[in-house]
Amino acid sequence: MLTKVLISVKTYPTLSIKYNELVCTAGFLEDGTWIRIYPLPFRALKNERQYKKWQWVELDLVRNSSDNRPESHKVLNFESLKLIKQLDTKQNWHERKLVVDKGDIYEDLAVLINKANTENLLSLATFKPAKIIDFVIEKASREWDAKKIEILKVKSQQLSLLQTQEEIKKEFALVKKLPYKFSYKFEDVNGKQSTLMIEDWEIGALYWNCLRQCGGNEKQAVEQVREKYFTRFTQEHDILLFLGTTLRFHGWANNPFIIIGVFYPRKNC
Repeated sequence: MLTKVLISVKTYPTLSIKYNELVCTAGFLEDGTWIRIYPLPFRALKNERQYKKWQWVELDLVRNSSDNRPESHKVLNFESLKLIKQLDTKQNWHERKLVVDKGDIYEDLAVLINKANTENLLSLATFKPAKIIDFVIEKASREWDAKKIEILKVKSQQLSLLQTQEEIKKEFALVKKLPYKFSYKFEDVNGKQSTLMIEDWEIGALYWNCLRQCGGNEKQAVEQVREKYFTRFTQEHDILLFLGTTLRFHGWANNPFIIIGVFYPRKNC
């Protein structure tokens, strides 16, 4: 069924044996409810179908029966993907806020976890933290899993008879792995503290841009990321967190959510 979706989430790519590389994509329907499009190998799409965040798109979607998360859908035909209007940031993100504000905005994390784990009513949500306490930076593995890479290399060789060299090169052009994990530590409306990892594509791109600007100095680069996401955002912006559960932990983990997007219009505008 052709469905109109406002793309508001693109996570940083991860390796997939089946799809080579996956980006978790999610967004809003016209009535403000959430929808997930998964799996979606974003960088394998033709250039004219590579959507941007905050862009309305139209896709041929069907419920993904292999994913028990209630909002999860998959694309039946990638040729059906049509790019429509992209919403800008004019008037302090006015057009974007009109869509976000149509949906539920949660302030109690326990309510969200119960809806995800006990009732299986949702796996995507907009959350307003009462207070952001800290921005946590941790070192991570600097390379992708070597076994996965070897499997993908064999796969690309097997496909070589069916694809052009340009197609193979594009499909196996692995995105660089982030050497750091970035997380928010925050309180909800009841004072419950949580630390959740931010897996938004935007924060990964920011790190690589800062690293280039700092001449490869990683310490300076991560501090610049912190300055934007913690110092500047908490002082100058109203923060909403887009939360999503992972397929692995949905339905049973103490907290199955991660931060898949940060919504940050300026304060008092």
